[in-house]
Amino acid sequence: MRILISNDDGINAPGLACLETVAAEISDDVWVVAPETEQSGKGHAVSLRTPVRLRQMSDRRFAVDGTPGDCVMMGLRHVIGGSVDLVLSGVNRGSNVADDVTYSGTVAAAMEATLLGVPAIALSQDYRDRLVHWDTARSHGPDLIRRLVDRGWPRGVLINVNFPAVEPGEVAGTSLCRLGQHDFTTQKPVLRTDPFGHDYFWMAGWAWGGGLPPEGTDLRAIQENRISVTPISLDMTHDKTLRHLADGMA
Repeated sequence: MRILISNDDGINAPGLACLETVAAEISDDVWVVAPETEQSGKGHAVSLRTPVRLRQMSDRRFAVDGTPGDCVMMGLRHVIGGSVDLVLSGVNRGSNVADDVTYSGTVAAAMEATLLGVPAIALSQDYRDRLVHWDTARSHGPDLIRRLVDRGWPRGVLINVNFPAVEPGEVAGTSLCRLGQHDFTTQKPVLRTDPFGHDYFWMAGWAWGGGLPPEGTDLRAIQENRISVTPISLDMTHDKTLRHLADGMA
């Protein structure tokens, strides 16, 4: 099996090293094409108006000064000579659940692969209090990936995986679940002042609004220390609304 790895945290990110270890347990034909610098929050952006530069780091390991989408395109259509069986993206530092997936460069790399006809899995490691349990993704990743690949999934669909913020032995199982939904109503840019007296802003984070998220969602799974596995379709058409509008506009 030939595997291409990418991410959005950058070529030197510890999560990428974690995923390289995971992939090496599955295949001896692993390639890495990852961003030169961190691309978190860039979503499914591609470089249309600027040149993209490629730098070889070592054998089968390359850095791209572009987005995660650029990296996957470069990997699949330029760097690797021949077909690729699987694209793995991550392991992201922090979860990519619920509405996060619309911002996530980690998920976007898997989207790009899916558009190009290659099965793809996005993997993220949740954390709390700045402590990232990379061993959790490292321990549970290989078997989970093998099981997903053996089962297979349709074209036009990617798999989004999140590992909970606990030690490997504290993982309470794996849940197949839907995307949840964050509460964005209280979020706003955070105003601060630099040492020279000039205002600047940080884009505030977001989180579940309190209490237990709905059962069957990825938010609930990782809160209960379970690995979340969510299939995401690239077909974003809302069929119910399509039928509703068709009935009223006929």
